[in-house]
Amino acid sequence: MKIYGSRVSYYTGKLEAYLKYKGVPYTLHGMPYDRADELKEKVGSIQMPIVDREDGRWMSDTTPILFELEKEMPDNPILPDDPVVAFIAKLLEDYADEWLWRSAMHYRWSYRYSRELISNILVDEISTPVPLPRFVVRRMIRRRQIKYFTKRDGLTPSTWPHIEQGYFNALDGMTRILEQRPYLLGTRPSLADFGFMAPMFRHFSQDPDPEEIMRTRAPLVYEWVARMWSARQVPEGAFVTEISDEMTPMLKEVCETHLQQLAANATAYGADQSRFEMNVQGCEYRDMPVSRYRVYCLERLREHFQAMDTAHQEKVKSLLPYKEAAILWDTGFNVTSGYDEGRHLPYGHAINVYGEGTP
Repeated sequence: MKIYGSRVSYYTGKLEAYLKYKGVPYTLHGMPYDRADELKEKVGSIQMPIVDREDGRWMSDTTPILFELEKEMPDNPILPDDPVVAFIAKLLEDYADEWLWRSAMHYRWSYRYSRELISNILVDEISTPVPLPRFVVRRMIRRRQIKYFTKRDGLTPSTWPHIEQGYFNALDGMTRILEQRPYLLGTRPSLADFGFMAPMFRHFSQDPDPEEIMRTRAPLVYEWVARMWSARQVPEGAFVTEISDEMTPMLKEVCETHLQQLAANATAYGADQSRFEMNVQGCEYRDMPVSRYRVYCLERLREHFQAMDTAHQEKVKSLLPYKEAAILWDTGFNVTSGYDEGRHLPYGHAINVYGEGTP
């Protein structure tokens, strides 16, 4: 299959790690922006990565892509059999996909060394030459990314420390887990591991500023990134059968940050607002863009919870004794996204995740 994306892309790295693990041959190509109309016709929204399969089918959105490929390649699954552990894997993946994104974009575009490096790489990956001097194109890229992926997504002088603390907390939480085992949920990679590869691989472990932090603060995470990139199917590996104490700090962080964000965003969406505010761990985020896609993310997590039997639901509740977690099972919450109701993903048209004006 052909993967259209970037060698510095958040979600492209996640998908590549999975394909390598499963032994699926692929070729990576720069995003063909000169074929924008065709891509929109095929997948709805130009967001990395886009997959062009040999049989003429196109796929987008990494989480549905992984679930689709798991159905096609059921050997050595990445989702644990135990319903509670499987739910925690899905929750962790969603947190890595949708919450750590903000910290990853901040470190990439707020710090000089990282933004100079990445803007240089992105210029090289543009499929259609821009008739402007290279330094001008790089400046255009930097300005655009800073506008849409940092300032527009809640980065201000008052939220800056909290956004960075989110990265530290993720490193510390992962370190505590990796002191016990080689992967987040056992001795083989799970959906949670591939979710964390999105921010931890192509951003935090490769961009100069967060890479130094990871290398010095969390060497076990640095080692895990390399282990994940070189991982191949591990038939003898096993998933944990219960969630133990080393997971507690990470689960607490997920609830206080990501679930708080999902709830505030969905409430605003239900009120037909385009912007919203949220208080996360005492930090005020203002003028945030409402994301329909993140309403869909919450919708799917709630569906996964409801699909469990009562005993497993109660076990999950005992693992998540935080007020923010109640949004997962609150029967009075009825905001829906109206998106992907026919479960067409990863085939068909996806929507723009981060709002109008972003790629």
